[in-house]
Amino acid sequence: MVRKALLAVLFLTIGSMAALAADFNGKWTADVTTPRGTQTLTFDFHVDGAALTGKITSPRGEGDITDGKIDGDNITFGQVVNFNGNEMKIVYTGKVDGDGIKFTRTVGDRPPVEFRATRAK
Repeated sequence: MVRKALLAVLFLTIGSMAALAADFNGKWTADVTTPRGTQTLTFDFHVDGAALTGKITSPRGEGDITDGKIDGDNITFGQVVNFNGNEMKIVYTGKVDGDGIKFTRTVGDRPPVEFRATRAK
C-alpha cells in the first residue's frame, strides 16, 4: 500500500514538472537592434523533449538552429552565419518572460544584445 502511494506521488510530481515546462514550439518574432539598425527576426522552434531544432529568418535569409536545448523555462541555441566569407556563430540564451521570451544574443566578440520575442500571430 505504501509503495503504491509513493508511486502515485512520484507520477504526480513528474507530471507537474512537465506541466511547468514552457512551450517554445512554434513561430516567435522579435525586433533586434543591431549596429546596422533594427532587424526583425522570426524563430520557428521545434521541441522534442529537451532538444530544440528549427530555423531563424532574418533580412539576410534563413538559417538552421544549432545546439538547441530546453531546460524548463530556459532556452539556448546557436546559429552559424557567413559574413563576407567569414563564418561566425551567434549564441542565443533566453528565459520565459510572461507571454514572451527575454533573450540575450552574442555575436562573436561583440557586446551582448538583449531583446524580447513574442509568439507570432
